[in-house]
Amino acid sequence: MSQAAPPWSSLSPEEHEFHYNPQRAFPNFASHRIRRAPANDAAHAGLRKHGDIAYGEHPRRRLDVYPAASPGAPVHVFFHGGYWRANDKESFAFIAEPLVRQGITAVIASYELCPDSTLDGTVDSAIAAVEWTHRHIAEYGGDPMAISLSGHSAGAHLCAAVLAVDWRARGLDPAFLRGAVMISGIYDPAPAILTTVNTDLRLTPELAVRHDLERRPPTARCPVHLFVGGREPWHWIDMTFRYAHHLRRHEGDPEVHVLPGYDHFDIIDQYMQPESPIHRAVVRAARG
Repeated sequence: MSQAAPPWSSLSPEEHEFHYNPQRAFPNFASHRIRRAPANDAAHAGLRKHGDIAYGEHPRRRLDVYPAASPGAPVHVFFHGGYWRANDKESFAFIAEPLVRQGITAVIASYELCPDSTLDGTVDSAIAAVEWTHRHIAEYGGDPMAISLSGHSAGAHLCAAVLAVDWRARGLDPAFLRGAVMISGIYDPAPAILTTVNTDLRLTPELAVRHDLERRPPTARCPVHLFVGGREPWHWIDMTFRYAHHLRRHEGDPEVHVLPGYDHFDIIDQYMQPESPIHRAVVRAARG
């Protein structure tokens, strides 16, 4: 039986770039970081923080812990986006402020980036950040058996990779993972090979298959909430639905939400909006 053609096979190069390179679809992407900068600066200045903690030897294996006021707090780990090639934890302190206010310890992680690393190193560093959190967060007042995840774009892919890890082979019971919220994710890296982004990613078909989370069943059985912006290109939206179908084939029951009016870059403003669907889902995931 011949293998079905990928959903992007009929796109022209220009269409492919539009659908699978968010910066091409939304060229004003940098304005959102500038707009969030005051809230980010306020979080850096106002929150108690254990900063730049090493969870490995690579210089980008660093994370910040923002502890909740009460000991034994649930823990939430956030992975930023940037197409596996850009950004770091410093621009995402604003994620921590509303979580700490809700009594949740926040962990904001940097991870290895392409092209200095391959996607192998990027994924491995995200998994290592979660493992470090489980093994050490009690030292910072967090509950190691109540860890939830969220991530945006490439960060959503890293969350999916964490859910697919064979944690028992690492000597850990995956029950420590209580929930995951994935926002505007890319779960199969293969479409990125045909974009200009691949100049930095250096993806090969073998690398893409190795990190295709639409093929790997999850090992952690926890609630999953999937979000995508209604203004995103429909091929990007389709990746969220394909991953949801994958989870359902493996006995998962993810919630899927298309948020009208949001694009790929302003959707994470919802972390700062206490009544927003994403904020509510993150708090629900954290509290199990």
